[in-house]
Amino acid sequence: MTTRGRGLHGRVLDTLGPAITAGGYPPGSVLRTDELAQRFEVSRSVMREAVRVLESMHLVESRRRVGVTVRPKAEWNVYDPQVIRWRLAGADRPHQLRSLTVLRSAVEPIAAGLAARYATAEQCAALTECALGMVSTSRGHQLEGYLVHDVAFHRVILDASGNEMFARLGDVVAEVLAGRTHHEVMFEDPDPAAVTLHVRVAEAVRAGDAARAEELTREITVGALQELDVLAP
Repeated sequence: MTTRGRGLHGRVLDTLGPAITAGGYPPGSVLRTDELAQRFEVSRSVMREAVRVLESMHLVESRRRVGVTVRPKAEWNVYDPQVIRWRLAGADRPHQLRSLTVLRSAVEPIAAGLAARYATAEQCAALTECALGMVSTSRGHQLEGYLVHDVAFHRVILDASGNEMFARLGDVVAEVLAGRTHHEVMFEDPDPAAVTLHVRVAEAVRAGDAARAEELTREITVGALQELDVLAP
């Protein structure tokens, strides 16, 4: 597909995706590709490609002689990073943030305990580097810089667990951390206690102390839930 084609295809998705996830097209709604192509002033092939992407996310399904039907929320691929991004951008944000943070609280402490057992020397070094990066960007309203190190830290934890199922949640955790930052569900500077906890997790993983790594990571996720109580009730 040409650069122009990708741009058109992206423009369609950037409108239809958020509209579907926000409930603008309730489950059972039928979308006509010809009508949508006219509305967006794109070719039918561009429209079909956009629909295929939405189908891959289980947001819609195509039926011959019926059209494109919006699927119930229970059938959506709620782990798809783009679906998460769209939902975080809409009115569903508080519920989505809480749901994702509860998921983190269930998974990340266990992953940290496993990381303390199985992390390689390179992963331990990367974790320490990320934690120090978080410290260096935790003051002076450097939230975007802090986010880069925060996302990297949690990806290393999930990867170092040695569990491929946990590792695949890296994109999900990245989206919820980015969503907290980009939608201002954060204080102007990160909580100093949370920053310190990340440093201590890195130390526990490097020391091979699984119980300590799990306990400290649980404190991080509990703190994230408490932040939501204040900032996104």
